[in-house]
Order: sequence, then C-alpha cells, then structure tokens
Amino acid sequence: MENVKKVFVIGLDSAPPELLFDKLLDKLPNIKKLLEKSIYGPMKSCIPAITIPAWMVMATGKTPGELGLYGFRHRKKGTYNDIWIAHSLMVKEKAVWDYLGEVGKKSILVGVPPSYPPKPIKGHLVSCFITPDSSVDYTYPKSLKSEIENLVGEYIFDVVFRKDNRDEVKELLWEMTEKRFEVIRYLIQEKDWNYFQFVEIGLDRVHHAFWKYFDENHHLYPGDNNPYKNVIPDYYKLLDKEIGKTLKLLDLDETAIIIVSDHGIKAMKGAFAINQWLIEEGLLKIKNPEILKSGKQLRFEDLDIDWNKTIAWAWGGYYARIFLNVEGREPNGIIKMEDYHKVRDEIAELIKSIRGPNGEKWDTKVFYPEDIYPMTKGDKPDMMVYLDNLSWRSAGTLGYESPYLLENDTGPDDAVHSEYGVFSIYLPGIDESKQITSTIYDFAPTVLKIFGIEKNLRGRSIL
Repeated sequence: MENVKKVFVIGLDSAPPELLFDKLLDKLPNIKKLLEKSIYGPMKSCIPAITIPAWMVMATGKTPGELGLYGFRHRKKGTYNDIWIAHSLMVKEKAVWDYLGEVGKKSILVGVPPSYPPKPIKGHLVSCFITPDSSVDYTYPKSLKSEIENLVGEYIFDVVFRKDNRDEVKELLWEMTEKRFEVIRYLIQEKDWNYFQFVEIGLDRVHHAFWKYFDENHHLYPGDNNPYKNVIPDYYKLLDKEIGKTLKLLDLDETAIIIVSDHGIKAMKGAFAINQWLIEEGLLKIKNPEILKSGKQLRFEDLDIDWNKTIAWAWGGYYARIFLNVEGREPNGIIKMEDYHKVRDEIAELIKSIRGPNGEKWDTKVFYPEDIYPMTKGDKPDMMVYLDNLSWRSAGTLGYESPYLLENDTGPDDAVHSEYGVFSIYLPGIDESKQITSTIYDFAPTVLKIFGIEKNLRGRSIL
C-alpha cells in the first residue's frame, strides 16, 4: 500500500439487494470493471441500520451508543415527546478526516451525514441532506458556496420523495445527482486532497419512491406495464455513467477507490401502528378513547394521554423506539426502578409475540441499548425494535381499523432498510477480485491503515 497516495470513497446511501445488483451488473460497465479488481462483499450495518447514525458510525469507528445518536430525532431528557434533531455539532468523536488532518492530510467531504451545520476540517466540505436549503451557509470554507453556485446554480441537498407526483420526484432525483457529480468532479480537479468522500442520497430516495414499481414480488406491484418499471435500473445506469466520468479524473495507480453503503434495502411489507397496539394491550392509556373511532389518521400529539396510568409509548420509523414511563425519570413515571427490568422483559416478549395480519410468524428483534453498545450516551430509547426483521415499518400514527397498514403512514414509501450494505475497495496492484464479509466498523480502521495510522476503534482493517 506504500504506493497509495489518495483514497476516494463513493458513498451510496442504501445498497441494492444482492439479486438486484447481480441482475444489473452487466449494465453497469464502470462499476463492474472496478469490482473485477476489488476486495468486496456484504457489510453488516450498525443497529439501527439507518442513515443517521450509520454514516458517522462508519467514519468514527464508534457505536451509536458512544455517539449518542440513535436516529434522526431524539427525545429531550425529562420529557415525553419533545425532540431534538441530529446535526453535526452533536458528533463529538473524531472521524477519519480528523485523524488525517492531525498528520497534515487534506480531505474533501460532500454530503456525508450529518454534516450540517458545516464544521471546520483540514480541507473542504459541502453539507448533507439535513441542510435546510441553499440559502444557508452549507460549505467549509464559506467561500466554497459561491464556487458551487457559479458552477451548478442552486445546489440540491435532498428530494422530497414521499409524494404522489412521481414524475416530479424522478426529475429532481436526476437533477440532484447530476449536479452533485458535477461539484464532485470540480472539487477533484480544483482542490488539493488526500481523502475524498461523498454520499449520494439519491439511491436511497429512488429505492423508497419507486420500489413497488420495480419489484414484481412487492405486494403493491402495479404490473409490468406501469410507467415507472425502469426508474430504478435507469437510476443505477445514471450512477454508473457519473462514476465512470469521475474515475477518469483519478490516477488509479496511486488512488484507492472504496464503494460503501450505510445499510441495505428491501421491500416494505407494510406498516404496523405500534401505539395503537400499545393501547390495545393496555400499556398506553388515553383519556379520550372515542377519538380512535373518528375514522381519521391520528398523530400521537392528538391523544390525551393519561400518563399516571401509562406504562409505555413508542415512536415510529424504519425501526420502533419504545419508551417506558419510569418513576423519577419521566414527569409522571409509574414504573419503579426495581421493577424496570421485569416490566421491560415482559413488554419485549409481548412485542416478539406479535404475528402478521394473517397470523404468520414474524422474526421480530428487540434490542436493549445497554446490551449492544459499550456505553449509551444521550437520550436512548428503552427498547429498539425491528418488526419482522425490518420488513414492517413502525407507524407512529394511529386510529385505523387494524394496526396492520398496507402502505406507509407518512406518504408513499415502498421500501425499508435491511441490515447488510456493501463494502468494496480497489487498491493499485490488485489484479483480481476477492470476496469478503465486513462490518460497518471496519471502514475507519481500513482507511486509516492505508495512510499508516492505527487507532483503537471498534472494527478491524480488512487489509
């Protein structure tokens, strides 16, 4: 590895299922050519397998518990439903680019979550999908913003994908991705760097927005003649084209190329109204039960909750967060600390016993944060739940005839996350491919080893 001078990281938010990727690979000549001389294979994500915290877990080699990041939103301590939103300033652990900066190496980051607001690095940074809009300062240094706008006009950070106008979603996805790669190629050529990492959020968005139109086994598949059948394959071809144009700017005799994703993707079988189930089980008590018969979709905030009788409540998302009403911790807590573990175990068993809408057995997983992390900073949930191993989304809303929903409750969404992403690395001098299995914690040690740096992180170098 002594001849490697630079590392270029292609970050794809959400990796394709293996069968999809195999089916498309022959139509992706640039990616295929790279993989033919790469070490690659499935990469196990963190728990939870979601964008925030996964990308920062990858960059720091620290667990979500050590980072204090358990998702996009978090409960404020001592409240029932007040939240704070994850952002860059909440990340206190050093990332790969921080270690590199300490030894004089320069980095360029584009869209690595969470990177808004932009923090100073030794190099250049363009913030990620949580950026409010292009009116704010979204670069480091600030002067980089005007360079980007002179190049591509208004920069696009993300696309609202949960909307019925799929034509508009598709159009914006293409525009966002093409602009991002134009900026990436500009930065490659115009700025000095040793380490370059970007994350394209568009892959995640196209999966969520168009999966049911592509996957013939999806329960909402509209048939072979639907107008969006080829949107996902066409987006992969767009990515391959843009990656190919970008690789031509790199000296492959001195540059390591990494392709990595934060999690995988698969069909959403439906959504499960977890708070409605908690009410049915007598664990969540409300003073206005008649509201459940209104025929309207209800938010958690619409409920008049009797906190003096409530044992548990939940948040929705790709995984469910369950909170217990603990005496001395919550304002009206009723679970005594000496009973905490017993009550939690009982609720966990109840959750694991939930079956599907037709009585089918689910592969539901319940995690206790302190069991899966060496420490748990910040506002952790009491339980983290993968309903049917993430095949069913957790719906935080309620008021339905049944807790089983055929569609997502917060707008059109056809896919859910899965536990395995991908990790591939091309090194100058490799003449053939090699398949491996890795974890998200192996990324940072691998990158640092290329630069001759060793740190005490969770994973191990795959090299």
